Amino acid sequence: MTKQKCGAVAVIGAPNAGKSTLVNQLVGQKVAITSSKAQTTRARMLGIALHQDGDENTQMILVDTPGIFEPRRRLDRAMVSAAWEGAEAADAVLLIVDPIKQRRHELMPLLEALAKRPERKILVLNKVDRAKKEPLLALAQELGELVDFAEIYFISALNGEGVDELKSKLADMMPEGPWHYPEDQVSDASERLLAAEITREQLYLQLHEELPYDAAVRPESYEVRKDGSVEVRQQIVIARDSQKPIVLGKGGQRIKAIGEAARKELAEILGVKVHLFLHVKVSQGWSEDKEVFEEMGLDWVK
Repeated sequence: MTKQKCGAVAVIGAPNAGKSTLVNQLVGQKVAITSSKAQTTRARMLGIALHQDGDENTQMILVDTPGIFEPRRRLDRAMVSAAWEGAEAADAVLLIVDPIKQRRHELMPLLEALAKRPERKILVLNKVDRAKKEPLLALAQELGELVDFAEIYFISALNGEGVDELKSKLADMMPEGPWHYPEDQVSDASERLLAAEITREQLYLQLHEELPYDAAVRPESYEVRKDGSVEVRQQIVIARDSQKPIVLGKGGQRIKAIGEAARKELAEILGVKVHLFLHVKVSQGWSEDKEVFEEMGLDWVK
């Protein structure tokens, strides 16, 4: 008889450690946006991974949390709060570390907080395809002495090296119980929110360092047309007038390219034709706007 198991795994770490990339690998498809820009993930996003071993079918609810860092603004505080909430009551907590950049000023306070938590903890050292072996092993030993990790794994979230072994171990740690989600569901994010996240990812990918971190994508409408295609309208919110030409580009070419790339990706994920309409709005105080926070899936933290 087939045994069902189901549990929650929190994926935490300093910004840009590779959390979203790992969640996508474990799920087997894209559910979280990735970028080389730190603090890309803003809200808790759930990815749902399945694992079968003999007569055991396991569903793992992966909580891809924002990177934990020293919060300075309201948006920062909301993101850090979301990250720690994602770790509460998890059946396992994965701490993912970039051994090359390390970001020790953020990693060390995180380790101190993690050492006091009751959840079972796994250390995941990422980017082993690029890291040198001796420093990698030394770092694993150092971190293992600071926190009582149940296991230590060496992986590359980007190319999948070591991810299958990690996934199998996580499945072993999950408790017996009914699945929380249907078998074909890969994320808890609404299609409306997912569409906004995909556009935001394109903003980061195409504008690189030109666009400051204080930009948001607000979903305005998401409608299914009679022919089955989807019409999506979104607002790109920026903080200053000087940023508008950066997003629009010469003759509107930049925003057109961002929209086209986001539309293609969303159409591929949804399996239907997508009509995407973008416009830019300057709102100096958007990062203090409660409504914008709620649209991004974040709690209003004072």
